[in-house]
Amino acid sequence: MSQIEIAQIIEQIKQEIEVDASGKAKASLRATARLAGVSATAILKTLDSVNQEPSKLAQMLLESGFEAVNLLGWKTEGIPDMAIAIILEYYGFDAGRYCTKQARLVCRSFNTIGIRAWIQEKLGWTKPATDETSMTQIQLLAAIASQMAEQEQRLLEHEQRQHEILSRLKGVEVEQDRFNTPCGHKYSIVGFANLQGLEISVKEAGAKGRKASALCRKKGIEIERIRDPRFGRVGLYPESILIEVFSQEQN
Repeated sequence: MSQIEIAQIIEQIKQEIEVDASGKAKASLRATARLAGVSATAILKTLDSVNQEPSKLAQMLLESGFEAVNLLGWKTEGIPDMAIAIILEYYGFDAGRYCTKQARLVCRSFNTIGIRAWIQEKLGWTKPATDETSMTQIQLLAAIASQMAEQEQRLLEHEQRQHEILSRLKGVEVEQDRFNTPCGHKYSIVGFANLQGLEISVKEAGAKGRKASALCRKKGIEIERIRDPRFGRVGLYPESILIEVFSQEQN
């Protein structure tokens, strides 16, 4: 694939690419697929996956600050230039066996000046002469920087919401564990022995741990593991299991 062939593709899809008065560009779904050297169905599946199980490409677009509603709207409204850049980079370098030489070539073509300026050049777009719509290069860079800052802020807010949700879910899981576990709390073998005022050797702790683990497996109880500075990783067992193990030793 040569630059001449890329120019021929641009000519073929020219009617499906547009630049508005401010210089922002967008392309139809089909035109974007042609640029990337993939089928329109592949791009469509990516956009449709956003409300179910987002594909890797859909996740990249969301992580760049685009909203799910944006991706769905692109099917009819066209794909903005900043999103096209991400799509081309994905199919150029991150899509594994679905990578295309064409996507890599197009990426290299616009990497030095940016996808927006590249599309403007390919379509022969020039800034309007009126003072109302014309933008200096510094103004254009400032507008792009502002847009990127907004996207970064939305991404930070999204990450914060995710963190809060995960924290709440962890709290719910802890409460569910306490509700579902007889007698409430969990202890290590040594911790439970200390609670009962009992002295226990490492050998005895190991033997009781094996018995407690066997009882947990028998009753379908998941064994939680924690780090212990003395013994490495040790198991935490429900109080009811430990009472049964220690009672067996006393009988």
